[in-house]
Amino acid sequence: MLTSHYYFIYMENYSNKIEHNDSEIKNSKLNIILPLVFAGILAVGIGIGYFLRPASAGGDSAFGFGFRKVEAVLQILSENYVDPLTSDSLEELAIPHILEGLDPHTSYIPAEDMADATDYLKGNFEGIGVHFNIQNDTIMVVNTIAGGPSEKAGVLAGDRIIFINDTLFAGIGVKNEDVTKNLKGESGSSVKIKVKRHGIKDLIEFKIKRGKVPIYSVDAAYMADKTIGYIKISQFAATTHSEFLSAVMKLKSEGMTSLILDLRSNGGGYMDAAVKLADEFLTDGKMIVYTAGNAQERFDYFASNAGTCEDIEITVLIDSWSASASEIVSGAIQDNDRGMIIGRRSYGKGLVQQPFYFKDGSGVRITVARYYTPTGRCIQKPYDKGTDEYHTDILKRSMHGEFTNPDSAKVSNKEQYITPGGKIVFGGGGIMPDIFVAQDTSFFTDFFEILTRKNLIYNFAYSYTDKNRTALTKFKTQPELVKFLDNNRAFDEFMTFVKSQKIESKPLDMVKSNTEIKTRLYAYIVRNILDESGFYRTLNQSDTDVRRAIEEFNKP
Repeated sequence: MLTSHYYFIYMENYSNKIEHNDSEIKNSKLNIILPLVFAGILAVGIGIGYFLRPASAGGDSAFGFGFRKVEAVLQILSENYVDPLTSDSLEELAIPHILEGLDPHTSYIPAEDMADATDYLKGNFEGIGVHFNIQNDTIMVVNTIAGGPSEKAGVLAGDRIIFINDTLFAGIGVKNEDVTKNLKGESGSSVKIKVKRHGIKDLIEFKIKRGKVPIYSVDAAYMADKTIGYIKISQFAATTHSEFLSAVMKLKSEGMTSLILDLRSNGGGYMDAAVKLADEFLTDGKMIVYTAGNAQERFDYFASNAGTCEDIEITVLIDSWSASASEIVSGAIQDNDRGMIIGRRSYGKGLVQQPFYFKDGSGVRITVARYYTPTGRCIQKPYDKGTDEYHTDILKRSMHGEFTNPDSAKVSNKEQYITPGGKIVFGGGGIMPDIFVAQDTSFFTDFFEILTRKNLIYNFAYSYTDKNRTALTKFKTQPELVKFLDNNRAFDEFMTFVKSQKIESKPLDMVKSNTEIKTRLYAYIVRNILDESGFYRTLNQSDTDVRRAIEEFNKP
């Protein structure tokens, strides 16, 4: 008799980062019948403490299973199918098919993928802590992660990893996944690497004890001018709130009275982190968000009296890839008339996932509720036309002109709501900004497309950094470093390199694209020498959304 070995261990009362895990299913006869075979698995298997068990003998069906058709079919297949089958293999193939038919974000996570699916939200992973890039079949250390094992061991940016545990990893067509697999590992375990360092003849050997490597979700925090701060958050993880408070404390000490909160391309994360962040801006008793679902009663989340940014002017930047937790924050700010939302309509991911874990290490994320903003707007965009239609929605928005014309977005957002201050806000999925800023496409040319497709800007930036590292590391601030790059004619050197690659360009293309190319080149070099804050400070100099936010703050 076949029985399921899965059971639920516990639930977590928060949402997870927007993610759709489509498992690749082999083309075989089983693909045709499996979705039908397991169509009842959810009804049988999803529930707290419910075990799939064989029915007792003497049932009222021909096979003695009563109404448990799933188990009956499992047994029939195992005893009669032309090829050997196991319940485990059938489940692994079938469950993703069943879940993806429910909504776009309910998903199954195999045991081997669970760590990768959760590490980035925990705020750390286990490894040695380096950012690397593979150039010319060589592993180049771009930088070490602050507080990680490699930094403590003495590994430096610019080192080339030649050996990992006595195995040659240079000049052999090494791939990113091979490097990651060999460098990551359980805390306490060790890995030996040998690196080539510029100016030193012999290889340098490091024995590094793997440990917890922090993953930072606050990518940048700097002063855009004397009073306006800028904070970039890439995701909402377990450490986001504490990182944000540290960034705010730093910027306040530098004179910040207004803040640009950049949530563009932030796909979401923990709901709890989003609620805590919104609470920092809202006064006691203001609603932040509420959730409701068929099996989940409505639950309201309110601000406390502990906000550290209640006296700070706030503008939030969003775009079409701002989703889930990002939309909770921007919706709370907008619906409470607390600040300005600038950019383009957000993604529209307002489904609450609850994780359930199985004892084999795998798990499912099941949608249990929907998010609603304080005015009652459902954040979730429609998905009734199927998963494929849902996931191509962003492409269709672009084709319909939504990224360049605000009216096209409003057409699809017919629902109107009124904030306490009398402002009209739009429903129908996603957050529509108060101030629409068209996506900047002025620098898009064939020349720019070739450079980005071939990754020439990024690769040259690393090569330039590596060649000039001694001179570059003398500069400790972004303005000083950018001034040096100008004086050292780094951009001219890059253009000479481009010509050597026999890439032709039209004169008009050069005029349109050069400023953006130069900005990105400098930003990559600054990141290699300084940090993410320096990178964004450089990149944002030509960013239309950031410039518009600064203009709004500076209006009389």
